[in-house]
Amino acid sequence: YHHSNTLFFVMLVLFPHVLSTNTLSSNEALTISSNKTLVSPGDVFELGFFKTTTRNSTDRWYLGIWYQTTSERTYVWVANRDNPLHNSNGTLKVSHANLVLLDQSDTPVWSTNITRPVTSPVTAELLANGNFVVRGSYTIDQSHFMWQSFDFPVDTLLPEMKLGWNNKTEHGRFLTSWKSPTDPSSGDFSFGLETHEGLHEFYLLKDEYEMYRTGPWNGARFSGIPKMQNWSYIVNSFIDNKEEVSYSFHVNNNHNNIHSRFRMSSTGSLQVITWTSTTPQRNMFWSFPEDACDAYQMCGPYAYCDMNTTPTCNCIKGFVPKDADAWALRDASGGCVRSSRLSCGEGNGFLRMGQMKLPETSTGAVGDKRIGLKECKERCVRDCRCTGFANMDIRNGGSGCVIWTGELMDMRNYGA
Repeated sequence: YHHSNTLFFVMLVLFPHVLSTNTLSSNEALTISSNKTLVSPGDVFELGFFKTTTRNSTDRWYLGIWYQTTSERTYVWVANRDNPLHNSNGTLKVSHANLVLLDQSDTPVWSTNITRPVTSPVTAELLANGNFVVRGSYTIDQSHFMWQSFDFPVDTLLPEMKLGWNNKTEHGRFLTSWKSPTDPSSGDFSFGLETHEGLHEFYLLKDEYEMYRTGPWNGARFSGIPKMQNWSYIVNSFIDNKEEVSYSFHVNNNHNNIHSRFRMSSTGSLQVITWTSTTPQRNMFWSFPEDACDAYQMCGPYAYCDMNTTPTCNCIKGFVPKDADAWALRDASGGCVRSSRLSCGEGNGFLRMGQMKLPETSTGAVGDKRIGLKECKERCVRDCRCTGFANMDIRNGGSGCVIWTGELMDMRNYGA
């Protein structure tokens, strides 16, 4: 019996993960040398230190969160992505109510930067959904956090995580790619929400240059992502109120074995990646952009892109190419112009265009969220600047009025 107990104790030392919990109290610390990690309830996520090696064989250490059970190490969050530790001496601990990551000289390289006064000890905790949080040790409300990693996304959007804007604090949440598949520092591509006069859509940027936009939210999906309505196991949510404008998703309760995440890749595509608890192999469920028509302003003003036509760029009915010679050379960037001059209020009609990605919202505005399409048309007729109109929400027959008063840009047709 004495021998067996000794052997059991030795096994615990050899396998430190058995000792792992999901919390770090004010008198504890995580160090690189201890190899200790935090593991979320349900054993899906793990937080600890990891290392990458540069081309010149220099080691860099990071504090991060990854899936514990995937066949290949998959990181979903990195604390010090742009300020790595340069050797294996690193410590994460609670200091003056903040989580602080210290290097070998006890110099902070990353901190939660909580500035408001705290009267009780704090605890850091890795939740079941992958959110790393800091809260008061005696806090009764378990959903009240002093700080949370979900407010500071890296390249990954997890279920229950939000992208968008907190209107109270003016804090934005967006995705920024890794520099490369092996370098977690901030890369060239980002995915974030832009708001224009009550309209909201996401843009994929390379540096500051727009590469792609999703189209505005139409109550059910983003108008430029028609496949969203066919995602059977993903439930999409968009919040637009005084407190926030944000997008989030969760996995349908009937598919608890499916794990899903959005990822802004280092090569410039927004990906939805899935895996199941029984088959830990990652699967590329969907990727953006999908085709040439997804490219931002592919066809110029008053033109639309259609992958089923040759050439793919088409002028709206009643418009002709602005530069016919350029169009003949397959350069439609100049767009189209009216074939006959528009005289406001003299019998001009409207062209109905179905299955379209709505035009860029920088020249649009929400006229009224309460009226229907008929009233919206009447408002457009009365405004000589109006170039187009649409429902804001397509659900239940349509509601809300969006009016464009400038050039119609970046449209595409999704008809068969």
